Amino acid sequence: MRFQLVIFIFLILRITAFAQERTVQNLNAGWLYFENNTASVQAVSLASPGTAIDLPHTWNQWDATDLAPGYRRDASWYVKKLDLKIDPAKRYVLYFEGANITTEVYVNRQLAGRHVGGYVGFEMELTDFLKTGGENEIAVRVDNGYNPDVIPSQKADFFIYGGITRDVWLKILPKEFIQNVHVKTKNVSREQADTELEVELNSITFSELQVEAEVYSPAGERVLRSKTVDCNSGKVAVQLPALSGPMLWSTRSPHLYEVKVFLKKNGKTVDVLSEKFGYRWFDFEPHGAFFLNGEKLKLRGTHRHEEHAGYGAAMPNELHRQDLEMIKEMGANFIRLAHYPQDPEVYRACDELGLIVWDELPWCRGGMGGDVWQANTERLLEEQIRQNFNHPSICFWSLGNEIYWLPDFPGGDDREQMNTFLRKLNKKAHELDPGRMTAIRKYYDGSDLVDVFSPSIWSGWYAGVYKNYGPTLEENRKKYPRFLHMEYGGSSHAGRHTEQPIDDLNGLDDSNWAEVANQSQIESIANSGDWSENYVVDLFDWYLHVTENTDWFAGNAQWAFKDFGTPLRPENALPYMNQKGLTDRNGKPKDAYYVFKSYWSEEPVVYIESHSWTERSGAPGEVKMVDVYSNCETVELFQNGRSLGEKKRNPQEFPACGLRWQVPFAEGENQLRAVGKPAAGKVVSDSLTITYHTEPFGKPSEITLHTEPLPNGHLLVVATMRDSNGRRVLDYEKRVYFDHNGAGKLMENYGTPTGSSVVEFANGRAAIEFVPGEGGAVIEARNQDFKGTYLRIEN
Repeated sequence: MRFQLVIFIFLILRITAFAQERTVQNLNAGWLYFENNTASVQAVSLASPGTAIDLPHTWNQWDATDLAPGYRRDASWYVKKLDLKIDPAKRYVLYFEGANITTEVYVNRQLAGRHVGGYVGFEMELTDFLKTGGENEIAVRVDNGYNPDVIPSQKADFFIYGGITRDVWLKILPKEFIQNVHVKTKNVSREQADTELEVELNSITFSELQVEAEVYSPAGERVLRSKTVDCNSGKVAVQLPALSGPMLWSTRSPHLYEVKVFLKKNGKTVDVLSEKFGYRWFDFEPHGAFFLNGEKLKLRGTHRHEEHAGYGAAMPNELHRQDLEMIKEMGANFIRLAHYPQDPEVYRACDELGLIVWDELPWCRGGMGGDVWQANTERLLEEQIRQNFNHPSICFWSLGNEIYWLPDFPGGDDREQMNTFLRKLNKKAHELDPGRMTAIRKYYDGSDLVDVFSPSIWSGWYAGVYKNYGPTLEENRKKYPRFLHMEYGGSSHAGRHTEQPIDDLNGLDDSNWAEVANQSQIESIANSGDWSENYVVDLFDWYLHVTENTDWFAGNAQWAFKDFGTPLRPENALPYMNQKGLTDRNGKPKDAYYVFKSYWSEEPVVYIESHSWTERSGAPGEVKMVDVYSNCETVELFQNGRSLGEKKRNPQEFPACGLRWQVPFAEGENQLRAVGKPAAGKVVSDSLTITYHTEPFGKPSEITLHTEPLPNGHLLVVATMRDSNGRRVLDYEKRVYFDHNGAGKLMENYGTPTGSSVVEFANGRAAIEFVPGEGGAVIEARNQDFKGTYLRIEN
């Protein structure tokens, strides 16, 4: 009986001790969406009954990548009923991870607050507007309409998706609570590290409050404990004891510690807030390499836009995580978040996976505006830094990209005024966070105003040829003490291949490497090339060949990891898609992904170029080159079971580090198998079947249609351009237009090679995914030259 009484008393004490602690509830489910731009909250539900949706959500999910010019830039409303028991001893705060661009929050039809800026989180306190009995209504008006006073510029090369594009949370907090905790790691070495906390409190009075803190190791053991600190104001500094032998955060071993901060009132805990952080330090050699924790580290990176096929910017956390895991699997250790702060899940993933982050203020193009623009921009930088302060993955605060291009205001590209404002931003960033470096890309007049600079080098795409990349790096090394190269690459249309990739053009200036705003005025491979996967593979292979053999080079980031939507490219092979991705917009790898993996990954890999090039042609007895991308010590290639020889990988050779074979293709099917043998570890292999034709194809004669079953139960409708003898016309590249009548639907407006009703042929082939319905359907494929081919699909 005594034992039961002790347990009962303990439970009462425990419940009492934690009665005041915070709870956080996800509010993504059960909203009503009203596509109604009224400014009156009273009129929201009058126009329509609303559409039931869950968050995250964007109204530009489909219209951004449909075939009509433009996309909806306007306001909409989101409404949700909150059925919860209101505790007068609590405070209620709504936390938005992001809503684009201008947000007004109403509680029971009263304005609770407003936020301007689409790529950072914000909070709205609801407490004073809530009713203690019955339901409470939350109404949120979000507006992504044209507003030149808010960055990014409307001329940026990406969509500005409207909506509540990230998660929403309800925080139920005690009367006095911890608003924020910034973890400052100082004097970090392998021997020890200092830890200082800046704790922000939300309370009316502070005299009865105290703060304590504990730090836990990556294994969950308590390693530090602070003294109790009395609070005299809303900001409290907490100094923890020195930590001996810290486990350092690195790209190979991303060790994360946890700090727990306890807010006490007269000795009783009323709130607890936890934050993850890491110990590391970094620097550059002058005009040279990057160092992390005292060790040279070449930054091997890529870029990421926050969007995905079928979702736009309203991506669930699983897809954010999938992107970052694929980037890490490729062997990257660095990512530039383009061109704006991204979802909190992205930073968590980078912390946990070991990816160094270049986090960018969305000052992208448009020049500089007036007082309102400047106030918004400075505030958004402060919000970005304050929100992301504790992430050890972030090493660079970028203050913008191409900021002088295409000014939105008269005189907005005035260099003197821009430099004055850039100095102000740079000072603000260092005041808020002295432990990180500032950066900027492609603003040469301000290259010396920040810590790290990236010029615009597009050798082999927007200017010059890719083989001038090495001399270009040497040229820029001399100019910039801390030099990183952001953005390189080229567009590729998935499945498009050629026996002879272009590597030069008449009229190209081989020494030129800089991108200009108006591409119509120059000769470039971007304008006149074939957009084949082969060319981009060769370009990336050369860049990697250069950088991996250049010891002093700090690093770079390829543009971009995935294809992404843009309003500025309606005439691309996939309309409204920037096709420079290593994967398509759905995350399906192109050939180039495996090129990077062969250079960067530590896991054995072997890949025959190319799995989307399975039909080739040539003369009888003609040999064709086959490249294999691998990081194995040796690779052996087999054709129809016969060895064509084993080769040793040589990083000094180009292309494919010497892993290439002259293959005597025979008429019909040819089975290729590459076997990679690493110095240690398991043998890996890759197989590919190539159909070879010795009879040349003729001129285009007709489009044929057929279907192929897909694992998800859908059908892939395949259009093939054929000559008069039925041979596939492998060099046909014009557009095809798919249409459908009857049951089912085409998977259009996804912006992928099989998810667009308008797409260019790739080697005489194009396709679109079809979802069968209850009944028959007719699919049509046509273009300017071929007036229509029809395929009947029966249920």
